[in-house]
Amino acid sequence: MARRVITLDEKIKAAETAVAAKAKYDTALDELEKLIAKKKQLDDKKVLEAYHAGGKAADEIVAFIRSAHKSEE
Repeated sequence: MARRVITLDEKIKAAETAVAAKAKYDTALDELEKLIAKKKQLDDKKVLEAYHAGGKAADEIVAFIRSAHKSEE
């Protein structure tokens, strides 16, 4: 069975394809990171608005969150 010789042009084309795929991946990853950061900002804003609208002190809220977190464990 004869082995097929891969030409330099074929190797270049394969490398270009791999680089293009990595560039798409990097772009998608950057977009994902931006979207996650935006969601976190919106969540933070929502929590802060609820804090300001509520009548509780910051210490009460922190204690509540910590107790809820401990009960989940």
